[in-house]
Amino acid sequence: MSRARRSLDWGFPRWRGYESAREAANVRLCDRQGCNEPGDCPAPKSPNNPDRWYFCQKHAAEYNAGWDYFAGLSAEEAEQRESRERSDNAGFKESAHYSWAGSGDGSRSRDEMRALEVLELAADADFDEIKKAWRAKAKEVHPDVRPGDAEAAKAFQAYQLAYEVLRAAEDRREWKG
Repeated sequence: MSRARRSLDWGFPRWRGYESAREAANVRLCDRQGCNEPGDCPAPKSPNNPDRWYFCQKHAAEYNAGWDYFAGLSAEEAEQRESRERSDNAGFKESAHYSWAGSGDGSRSRDEMRALEVLELAADADFDEIKKAWRAKAKEVHPDVRPGDAEAAKAFQAYQLAYEVLRAAEDRREWKG
């Protein structure tokens, strides 16, 4: 009677070899010409079309940077589509009212996001960060510091307007909450 040979993995299957019968995994390559990275980021070929391109992350970001969601629509059609989608997504806005949403996840308006870009802040910046960035940037281009400089005056006005937009939004949030 022969005894079964004991394995050398001490009962831990992860310590076993992968064997030679492993099959190759199918990997979809990026649809960008000449790219050999895996294409795991779908991007629409055109609005209202189910067909998709599959890009690597780098090329998907490049493709989406130039994407115009309202391409080919007249101003009235674009306005109708935007208002229809705003009404369809009203539940998300309601969740923000009940503080289920935080900054940077759709709870900020388009104007607030532009103001944050002017101040070079992230979408989830809190009001203390906003105030600190505004003060630092305004000190650099303040008319008293750089008199007669038209570019500095424009920059100061942009920073001031951005801060006012964000302060008004913060006041509204405090008033609701």
